[in-house]
Amino acid sequence: MARALELARTPGVPLGPNPRVGCVLLGPDGTTVAEGHHRGAGTPHAEVDALARAGRHARGATAVVTLEPCNHTGRTGPCSRALIEAGVARVVYAQSDANPVAVGGAGTLRAAGVDVEGGLMVEAARAVNRTWTFAVDHQRPYVSWKLATTLDGRSAAADGSSRWVSSRAARLDTHRLRGLCDAILVGTGTVLEDDPQLTVRDELDAPLPPERQPLRVVMGLRELPAGRRVLDAAAETVVLRTRDPHEVLAHLHRRDRQHLFLEGGPTVAAAFLRAGLVDEVVAYVAPLLLGAGHPAVGDLGIGSITAALHLEVTDVAVLESSSPDEDTNVRLTMTPRKEGS
Repeated sequence: MARALELARTPGVPLGPNPRVGCVLLGPDGTTVAEGHHRGAGTPHAEVDALARAGRHARGATAVVTLEPCNHTGRTGPCSRALIEAGVARVVYAQSDANPVAVGGAGTLRAAGVDVEGGLMVEAARAVNRTWTFAVDHQRPYVSWKLATTLDGRSAAADGSSRWVSSRAARLDTHRLRGLCDAILVGTGTVLEDDPQLTVRDELDAPLPPERQPLRVVMGLRELPAGRRVLDAAAETVVLRTRDPHEVLAHLHRRDRQHLFLEGGPTVAAAFLRAGLVDEVVAYVAPLLLGAGHPAVGDLGIGSITAALHLEVTDVAVLESSSPDEDTNVRLTMTPRKEGS
């Protein structure tokens, strides 16, 4: 199973919309007959990939797979039927498939006389597909809120200047994190004031091809003038005429988007936080003090310290700057503390 999980993490495999899956076929003597992994939507699933490599040697084999074999026909056929038809005798899987369109593979296998065991290294398997698992379980995308702030919580100076709040190292790190998501969101206010392009760019500040870009999402009721960079051809953009975060996430879930990178201003950030729809906070903190200026987040309706939103720190990284003119930034990754914890 550890090898199957390694196959699932093969570099270059898209993070969505399909889960990353690995499969190892073992012969009766325990030796590896074949290996396979899923390479993205529309390509053979991991089990089918391994079966194709095994040929007739799949008969009587044990399939060790990181996700319960699917039970539906989409762009490809059901893996449960493929395993049965190949004569596989036993299937061991890690994570159950809770996707309502694919569920039931283990039952189909058992009904055909295949020995089935689930739950082996399940937490490791869930970690491989962290955001896919969350989206299936919660029926909405996982939301990461990114902010850049001074030590006193300011995202921009009083005159609106903000580009220097975060260092180049922090901005490059932001592009890395953008590339791990399948949607990036801001509000209409950010588009009107900052005119961002919202693309993933490399170290030379060159954007990746449009087909590799996350979906750009703009929410709000104000009209966007033609010529704004977020409306260019560098990536697909959807403008949602709403201020309701629930509506936004429902729309993205219907589009099979599983990880939203929230980069909006203080108003949008506050709306998602008040709705309890922020699952992760990524804060770039610069060693600066402004004393006044634009806050990193708007009013959360918190009037007492006892009602404060507590965050659990899960990672701290020091982002050293290569330029003597820029300050070293710190990236804090946090998750909202659950009630009772």
